[in-house]
Amino acid sequence: MTEHPGPFPSVSSILPHRPPFLFIDRVVELSEDRVVAVRTFQADESFFLGHFPDRPVVPGVVLIEGLAQAMAYHSLFHHPSRQIFLVGIDEARFRSPIGFGIEVTFEVRLGEQRFGLMKGRGEVRTVTQLVASATLLGYATEPHGNPAIPGGSS
Repeated sequence: MTEHPGPFPSVSSILPHRPPFLFIDRVVELSEDRVVAVRTFQADESFFLGHFPDRPVVPGVVLIEGLAQAMAYHSLFHHPSRQIFLVGIDEARFRSPIGFGIEVTFEVRLGEQRFGLMKGRGEVRTVTQLVASATLLGYATEPHGNPAIPGGSS
């Protein structure tokens, strides 16, 4: 297993995502089969206005998207000419609510990759607790290739 020395390229130089839909701040660890990214959610995040006004909680779908973006960073760092899409989420669990001002880590361990499909097991954590976890399925394709996603509707 090869560990890539940091600092790593900025998230915006690797991912196509941009605010307000960019949910990782930076990558702190990267190897052939693992990536760890971090994010500190701020009090002025737009989703806190309605989720929930009296007790702001980061939506679970945002946490899953953060894991997917960490997995995409890993894929695009190693294969910059590809595009990657999230095509599946399994075994998602949300264990503890998270508010603003706390740094969370998005760790994804990548498994077997073939035919453009990649599977990763992800965990969202704070320093003291597991916040969420899920198994993700991603699909990588050439940018100008057929955008059809395996198993998707045409």
